[in-house]
Amino acid sequence: MIMRGPYAVVRHPIYTGLLTMFVATVVVLGHVAGIIALPLVFLSIWIKLRHEEKLMLQKFPDQYAAYQRRVKRLIPFIL
Repeated sequence: MIMRGPYAVVRHPIYTGLLTMFVATVVVLGHVAGIIALPLVFLSIWIKLRHEEKLMLQKFPDQYAAYQRRVKRLIPFIL
């Protein structure tokens, strides 16, 4: 289990990057379809990361639970 580097800031840095890129693209292009798709993209990533966290808790019950208490999921210090 890795808890250093970007994983010290958020538990799912890849999803944070993907969401950031998607939001930036929607803002720059301003298409209505992108604005409509944004909540769907967020929801799909949220469902996937919750599933992954359940697996991590099974594999590393004590370590991952402590890690969850220390580090936010997607947005540092917020979410």
